[in-house]
Amino acid sequence: MSFAKKLINKHTLSLASNAVMPVVGMVTVGLLARYMTKPDFSHWIIFLTTFTLANLFRSGFLQTSLVKFYAGSDKEKTQEVAGSTWYIAFILTSILGIISLVAFIFYHGYATTELTIKWFAIIFFSTLPSSVALWILQAEERFDRIFILQLLWQGCYLVLILFLIIIHKTTFPIIIIAYCSTAMITSLFAILRGWAKMGSIRYKTKECVKQLANFGKYSVGTSVSSYLLRSSDTYIINFMFIDPTVVGIYYLPQRLMEVIEIPLRSFVGTALPAMSAAVNQDDKKQLTYILKKYAGILTILIIPLTLGSFIFADLVIDLLGGHQYVHTYASNVFRIFMCFAILMPVDRFFGITLDMLNKPHINMTKVIIMLVVNVAGDFAGIFIFHNLYGVALASIFTFLAGVIYGYWVLRKYLNFTMFGILKMGFVETKALIVSFIVKYKERNV
Repeated sequence: MSFAKKLINKHTLSLASNAVMPVVGMVTVGLLARYMTKPDFSHWIIFLTTFTLANLFRSGFLQTSLVKFYAGSDKEKTQEVAGSTWYIAFILTSILGIISLVAFIFYHGYATTELTIKWFAIIFFSTLPSSVALWILQAEERFDRIFILQLLWQGCYLVLILFLIIIHKTTFPIIIIAYCSTAMITSLFAILRGWAKMGSIRYKTKECVKQLANFGKYSVGTSVSSYLLRSSDTYIINFMFIDPTVVGIYYLPQRLMEVIEIPLRSFVGTALPAMSAAVNQDDKKQLTYILKKYAGILTILIIPLTLGSFIFADLVIDLLGGHQYVHTYASNVFRIFMCFAILMPVDRFFGITLDMLNKPHINMTKVIIMLVVNVAGDFAGIFIFHNLYGVALASIFTFLAGVIYGYWVLRKYLNFTMFGILKMGFVETKALIVSFIVKYKERNV
């Protein structure tokens, strides 16, 4: 087997697919920050945050459930799970769509809020097929197709944004229309390629719907709470500060945390099916190994990223948002964020391990604890510091609380230590580096 074929495996494809959306997304955000007015950019952030929250309610209810019951199952079971997922997804989308329609009819206030409500249902329905396709492809470990679908989404959106910049039409309403157009194109592609498996809805069963719903009612709480954990800062800042542009200032370093999220999502994407298989085989030793390996490697890899971010924070903010954001709180907020970045891999893998152990209610409790700590910390930080630093510092205590609680509860089910995670992370990272060097030398012999 050639070096290229060895290199292009499910891990590298997962990393590529998980990197496409954030990296191209950061480029898009950088363009919007430069070419939209500061108020319009802040309005766009509020819209995107709200829409993503609703989308996560849907994916949180179904994505983990689908992967858990779909991965490793026979053809008949996978059709049943896919069809039942489509059935629930359509119901959830319709409910939120109706709520949006009612709100649009009766709400009369800020023009930007009316615009957000107007387009919400249309975009939410437009993203349904592509969302279901991504969940199914993850369960099938078809990371090559995930890469294509995400590349299409972000590529089309970036092209539209560049076109709007050229014709000087980067206003808030036009940007929303561009976002909706991209969603429609991506979903149509997923349907035509057969990746969304819309026809499987005829195989839905009452038992499978109930099974997915019972698991999803906890995982949705975890997903929504997790997103609120990240987005609560945006809403609190928007509420507590008179100047609306501070939302954009805080959002830039938040977006830069994709530097951590890219490998994190990639490792989670490849670990989930393996963890699910270990649980289905009642192999807790293998589950513990996967937890320690992935969380440990990521923690070790993030350390140099953290150091580099401290040194080059000003340059990175300048590249992403332009000179208008350099002499603001953005750079130091990013440095504060990188202080808790080292805790993120362990916290994330504690959460998904609890889900795989059929303990989603405990994971939801963990996230709710973190959310409470974050909200309380935000208000306390603003009261003490009277600026964005207080909000950023609260996040350190938030993730610390999550790691402590997650470690405490998981120790009841699995035999591991925090030192064991770091030790395995160091050993596995060293082995990966040595393996890569050997393969590189073999290729050049």
